[in-house]
Amino acid sequence: MLNRAPACLSDFAMTAFPEILYEDNHLLIVNKQPGDIVQGDKTGDISLVDNLKEYIREQYNKPGAVFLGLVHRLDRPVSGAVIFAKTSKALTRMTQMLKNREITKTYLAVVDNIPVPEEGVLVHYLRKNEKQNKSYQADEGSPGAKRSELNYRLVSSGKTWHLIEVQLITGRHHQIRAQLSLIGCHIKGDLKYGAARSNPDGSISLHARKVSFVHPVSKQVIAIVAPFPDNPEWQYFETGNH
Repeated sequence: MLNRAPACLSDFAMTAFPEILYEDNHLLIVNKQPGDIVQGDKTGDISLVDNLKEYIREQYNKPGAVFLGLVHRLDRPVSGAVIFAKTSKALTRMTQMLKNREITKTYLAVVDNIPVPEEGVLVHYLRKNEKQNKSYQADEGSPGAKRSELNYRLVSSGKTWHLIEVQLITGRHHQIRAQLSLIGCHIKGDLKYGAARSNPDGSISLHARKVSFVHPVSKQVIAIVAPFPDNPEWQYFETGNH
């Protein structure tokens, strides 16, 4: 196991807190930017978990350890809404809701080709290659193969790029990236899954646009939309100049 020294206060002084989309006593939802890591990894970079614990400590003057549970993850080059739990009760309930598919996650992807058909359901069996950190199509029943399902539809189309909306049914490693590439729709900037070139900032043009669910404690319906990154390709589709 890699040992990583905990981030010190001077590290956080150099790091802005993420955009908060929703917060109450139990949940915290933020708009992750491309390049942010959700949890600590071998790079030693400050993670959203570390950053948000410091935010809670400062905002609410909390001494000692701060509890913050991660409900789901996004890959480092991906942007959009990420849900955290501020209480163990909320974390337990949200984790179970995720397993029960009671949390709807809607993504938008900028891709190089129009899908055929323009709307449908994708079902593949994917197997993760740990060494390459990449998922490949596999035969049903083969070792490590997991059924992967999503709904998609073409939202908008430009001269070069096209916008696809995706709703995840299952949550597999690199699922959207792998499944869209399997139908010839490569996400802009995603070299790992067949894009022709990288994005200047190292991101891929995949954005967790919306999360919706019934609040685990208040039982209110929560629907949170994450603003697009401040990148030309996203603004292109947001403003409709195509």
